[in-house]
Amino acid sequence: MAHDHAHDLRSSNETRVFWALIITAAFMVVEVVGGLISGSLALLADAGHMLTDAIALLFSWIAFRMGRRSADEKRSYGYHRMQIVAAFVNGLTLVIVVGWIAIEALRRIMTPVEIMGEAMLGVAIAGLIVNLAAFWIIHGGDRENLNLASAAAHIMGDILGSAATIIAAGIILVFGWAIADPVLSILVALLILKSSWSIIRKSAHILLEGAPDWLDVDELKERLVGALPQVTDIHHVHAWSLTTERPMITLHANISDESGATETLVGIKRVLAEDYGITHSTIQIECGDCTDD
Repeated sequence: MAHDHAHDLRSSNETRVFWALIITAAFMVVEVVGGLISGSLALLADAGHMLTDAIALLFSWIAFRMGRRSADEKRSYGYHRMQIVAAFVNGLTLVIVVGWIAIEALRRIMTPVEIMGEAMLGVAIAGLIVNLAAFWIIHGGDRENLNLASAAAHIMGDILGSAATIIAAGIILVFGWAIADPVLSILVALLILKSSWSIIRKSAHILLEGAPDWLDVDELKERLVGALPQVTDIHHVHAWSLTTERPMITLHANISDESGATETLVGIKRVLAEDYGITHSTIQIECGDCTDD
């Protein structure tokens, strides 16, 4: 049942990313045309952001598709880690977009250009509606999946961009302040940078085989020793994740009676699965000194 539920979640995530990709790519063309007609940097910046989003969503979708592949001789863990690679690349593309927006905004501040507020406002409102629809599709998926989270971060950046563009268009129409366009673009870029850094940090941690953030290794050792009378010591603990929802662990367990090795092994695996959600573990049972010391 748990396996079927996990499969359903992965299938749902893949489908959600696909439809968000279609929506984002389609409206990106509208924003490019609207930005060129109105002369709005905010619209063009948002269109550029949506282009990277479309690429990122495509990468995320491909990662989900590749994750379906079974393990083989060269990749004994399968292709699940592709989701984390996609998340990391997506985070980096957001940083590149932020840099482009900042440079172009500074150029516009120094050399203002005429902007058609009405066209800018109309496209921005339509963009906000489209981006909210895409975010609603993505947000309904598995919120713990880092690949899906990176896709959601891209779309949230689009929502912020559309909202800022609407505000800038309103200021331009009411007060005629064209500088509002690049200034708000910079503010949006800073918000995008914050979310992208979070995605980069989390995905890099997994790619570097870092232990899950929620796992307290000392507490795990104490729990195993306390729950299983024959276990006298837990050491050489190494924990990492294939993806955010696929934690793994290896450890050595010293026991007092060699005859109970199998029963103890089963008990350790049960505690890891039930208390920590770790269903893939490699455990070395030892009676006496550790062979690795």
